[in-house]
Amino acid sequence: MRLRLVALLPLLVIIPLLGANAPAQAEPGDDILDVTGTLVDTRSDPPKPVPDVTISVEIDGEEVASGTSDAEGRYSVPLPGTPDELVGEKITVKLDTTTLPPGTTLTDEKNTSRTVTIKTNFDIPIGYRIGPEVDESSELVRKATQSAVNGVFLGLLLALAALGLSLVFGTTGLTNFAHGELITFGAVIAFLFQDQWGWAFIPAALLGVVLSGAFGFANDKFLWKPLRGRGTGLIAMMIVSIGLAIFLRNVYQYVFGADNQNFKDVPIQRRPWQVGPIDISARTFWSAVICTIVLILVSIAVQRTRLGKATRAVSDNPALAASSGIDVDRVILTIWIFGGALAGMSGILWGMNYGFDYQVGFKILLLVFAGVTLGGLGTIWGTMAGSVLVGIMVEMSSLVLPPELKYVTALIVLILVLLVRPQGILGRAQRVG
Repeated sequence: MRLRLVALLPLLVIIPLLGANAPAQAEPGDDILDVTGTLVDTRSDPPKPVPDVTISVEIDGEEVASGTSDAEGRYSVPLPGTPDELVGEKITVKLDTTTLPPGTTLTDEKNTSRTVTIKTNFDIPIGYRIGPEVDESSELVRKATQSAVNGVFLGLLLALAALGLSLVFGTTGLTNFAHGELITFGAVIAFLFQDQWGWAFIPAALLGVVLSGAFGFANDKFLWKPLRGRGTGLIAMMIVSIGLAIFLRNVYQYVFGADNQNFKDVPIQRRPWQVGPIDISARTFWSAVICTIVLILVSIAVQRTRLGKATRAVSDNPALAASSGIDVDRVILTIWIFGGALAGMSGILWGMNYGFDYQVGFKILLLVFAGVTLGGLGTIWGTMAGSVLVGIMVEMSSLVLPPELKYVTALIVLILVLLVRPQGILGRAQRVG
């Protein structure tokens, strides 16, 4: 009875909030495409954000949307229509130079508008440089260095998100396509505690992690364990996970809405630090520190603790582990709890750095799968290494690809790994089928 109450706890949190938020929600499928960017003045050290600057968007010479940069220099201008309707449209993004603070100018004062053809259903990043002219050769080196550092930070966050997926696959063989919704759950729950009840960020985030673990418990207790008990095949269970992902995404949209959101009153400044030619956001840095600590603790736990040894035994041979006295179902349930908590934590950290919406986990799921596949399915050390490599490759690809296409690199990584080394860099070759 007590276990059932713990498993139902996340639902008891969500259900009372349905009525409170429902009138303001978009209809299912009504996604929003945004023109995004950040304005900072590079003449100061560290660069300071430029607020209250007007950004407008035109289609066929007619203004269709506008917005202003916030106190941190960020702007997000939602475009009318769904992403599918907007694909193929040519938009012109204009910066109103009369709204720049006194004494502030663009590096290229004539380049106040950008014309872009929408080719994907991802948000469209548009950047404007404020400050003096720079030497292009040194700027390329600076950009490459900056991208490499950003890639390491992104990779650590992906590693945290991917650990639960890898552990679940290692112990059950399940390729869980609903793992992205576990990531989203943590961000959504933490935000709802802030938005509905005015909680501070840290208590809301901690409770979000705990409830994410409870949600992972509920997933296994009421869905995956019964399916395993019925002898359901892994292909059928994978298809069930796809259906579960679609269902949860629609629930999140109904409860949470389709708008991009940011956590409130995060006690870490967003203004970047200047380390030589590199800008490092304080939030990104501390997120990377948290990810590193958690990854080290998980590595030690898997290597040294009794539960870790039992997990490795179940991963190697469940039948032999059971015959040696290990409670396989309890080990798998524990893995689901920890996997859900880690996924929820990654969603909260992602939202703290980049903002989020109801399908943030779905958007980064390709990166997570790429990291797990590159490192080796079911191996936590491979997952960590593969995720960091994917993060670096994705960020470095922005040097030659448009920013909105950089995530395509993860798909290329997946294809190449499956063609050249299907078991991943640290995985073991095994027969499938």
